[in-house]
Amino acid sequence: MSAGGTGQAEPDRGEAGGVRTALSGLTTRGRSFLAAGIAAAICAYVLGQSDLLRVGLLLAVLPLLCATVLYHTRYRVAATRRLAPARVPAGSEARVHLRMDNVSRLPTGLLMLQDRVPYVLGPRPRFVLDRVEPGGRREVSYRVRSDLRGRYPLGPLQLRLTDPFGMCELTRSFSAFDTLTVIPRVEPLPPVRFSGEAKGYGDGRQRSLALAGEDDVIPRGYRYGDDLRRVHWRSTARYGELMVRREEQPRRSRCTVLLDTRGGAYEGAGPDSAFEWAVSGAASVLVHMLERGFSVRLLTDTGSAVPGEGGDGFSGSGPETADAAGLMMDTLAVIDHSDGTGLSRSYDVLRGGNEGLLVAFLGDLDEEQAATVAKMSRRTGGAVAFVLDPDTWVREATDVPRPGDRHEERLRVLREAGWTALSVPRGAPLNALWQQADRVRSGLAAVSGETGA
Repeated sequence: MSAGGTGQAEPDRGEAGGVRTALSGLTTRGRSFLAAGIAAAICAYVLGQSDLLRVGLLLAVLPLLCATVLYHTRYRVAATRRLAPARVPAGSEARVHLRMDNVSRLPTGLLMLQDRVPYVLGPRPRFVLDRVEPGGRREVSYRVRSDLRGRYPLGPLQLRLTDPFGMCELTRSFSAFDTLTVIPRVEPLPPVRFSGEAKGYGDGRQRSLALAGEDDVIPRGYRYGDDLRRVHWRSTARYGELMVRREEQPRRSRCTVLLDTRGGAYEGAGPDSAFEWAVSGAASVLVHMLERGFSVRLLTDTGSAVPGEGGDGFSGSGPETADAAGLMMDTLAVIDHSDGTGLSRSYDVLRGGNEGLLVAFLGDLDEEQAATVAKMSRRTGGAVAFVLDPDTWVREATDVPRPGDRHEERLRVLREAGWTALSVPRGAPLNALWQQADRVRSGLAAVSGETGA
């Protein structure tokens, strides 16, 4: 039973043997009738009362008969589950729609539906359906909600059958299930312009030459279909054949979001922890940059990126934008702490070329890690770091004061290396920090004489 799928419910055979399975489904009423019947039969035998024996046999046979009939009942029931939506931000609700179709020629009895859901999504939903006529359909729905990221299985759906006398209750279940993906919260960010960053397709966009090879270093030969207005007459006279000017095309801006996932860099757990703030911040920046037309890439301290990501990251234009955002959100939904202790692997990836804008979400840093991060800004068009202040995040939770000199020293090292480094106190809104980083960067550009497009 899955979204768009159908199937027939099969018995749950938790114990060996059909008789034992049927007897295990006896309700309290059925067990009471069986016990009363056995007791009446024993008393009738001892006292020699034939009428009491008949009553005892009736009481004992009724629950056994109900269990046997119910066990051999074969309802042909098709089920469909639909999630709306299948990907939901943490803290938001999703609705699960269930549809039951009786595809047999016989009506069903009383049905109780129960869908298995993880405890973090709430209690197991239960529904009671009255008689479903042949070819009939019943639809029910319930809501699920989680404050924690992750991928949660929904199902399989269980049908609980009962007889008209309430003597027996058996469970039959489908085998398929669906998955609800709870992604990090995404905070809308205001548009800002960091000095030194590679711009998108706006007024200040960078342009690069559309080269086809080494021959395009000079004007190339005329090709069929080239615009005659692009003919380079001086080169034409020099080479004795038509030569055209090389084209210029906008170069797509690039943005790399570095997420520090080291387990030792964060303290605390839960939806309000420092690590969850960093994950949510990375998700917000990725979506924001995609919407602005950047080619974005997600990088972690382990040097890994999103599966399926190209060398230049995901494109921020065209119909693939939503798919790219969904793939990155799915990756962040299940990302967890790494076992690493340093950031050298991510530095090795970044030093291979110009990464455009680099936005980093970092946990607690020691002296060596801060030096490694400082070197990452050398091959970028702009580097912005949000460093979570371990003093405020831990003190809020434990009321134990911790010195903040080490944190300020790490920020100073990054700023001297060219980073726009901001301290992130507990509960700070990302959009305010995002604007603050823009103001700080713009001030540094004005002082140093930079001219950002």
